[in-house]
Amino acid sequence: MGKSVLVLLLLASTAWSADTQVTRNLPYAGTDSRRQVLDIYAPKGAKDLPVIVWMHGGGWRIGDKLLVQNKPKAFTDQGYVFVSINYRFVPQHEMNDLATDVATAIKWVHTNIAEYGGRPETIFVGGHSAGAHLSALVCSDESYLKSQGLSFDNIAGCFPVDTATYDAAKLIKFLDRAQSSRTELYTNAFGDTAESQKKYSPITYIKQGTKYPPFLLLHVAARPDATLMSNAFAKAVKDAGGEAETFAAKGKDHGSINKDLGTDGDEPTKAVFAFLKKHAAKPQQESPSN
Repeated sequence: MGKSVLVLLLLASTAWSADTQVTRNLPYAGTDSRRQVLDIYAPKGAKDLPVIVWMHGGGWRIGDKLLVQNKPKAFTDQGYVFVSINYRFVPQHEMNDLATDVATAIKWVHTNIAEYGGRPETIFVGGHSAGAHLSALVCSDESYLKSQGLSFDNIAGCFPVDTATYDAAKLIKFLDRAQSSRTELYTNAFGDTAESQKKYSPITYIKQGTKYPPFLLLHVAARPDATLMSNAFAKAVKDAGGEAETFAAKGKDHGSINKDLGTDGDEPTKAVFAFLKKHAAKPQQESPSN
């Protein structure tokens, strides 16, 4: 183990609240980069619980794993181990590096989460905004997981929260000229060419014959681009024989759908927990023949 990684491990901290164990700053990629660490929130006495791997938003260029608002308590109260990760940013790194970080973190979780009370066979992936895109990309382009020795079979489900970049090439092409600042945001992340934009668009990888994780695509009801793209992606998955559903969050904006996730009475939160419950059950072993 490198000296710098050992130092980072020593800096990792574990703390207890009344009902949750929090372990911070665990390096998942064998580096000393602050952008390649994760935090784990686990219920006290956790054992064999389903796991959430969460990616923050921030336009692929800012943000932090600490920006989780109500989510850790909400998920741990419902019997999940919650993992929040950092990842590298553009423009210092290409989108491929960001998605690789997500897959590498999932691999770390799959290998190590049992020590923290999680069930490695039941890992859900989710995120908000840029994190929503990255979660969808890793759950549609299997090459990222395969590079870590995993596959879609290792993902119990994916729940991206309010992104319009399921088809970045189409989004950039048809953006209103008045939204040039948004165009720049997307081209900084996805590149200037249709080829690179398609490469990092989740919808590019949806095809017949592939068994994808089930998707729940949450989006702001009053946001036309996210609504259009979420519905188009869900349709593509279903047309390919997969499972996908959308949830249009009424009375929310891009910020509040994330901030409110995990609060009592929140409708998107109810939809997420219903989705997780549906797909979190352990695989049933076949009974021996009589």
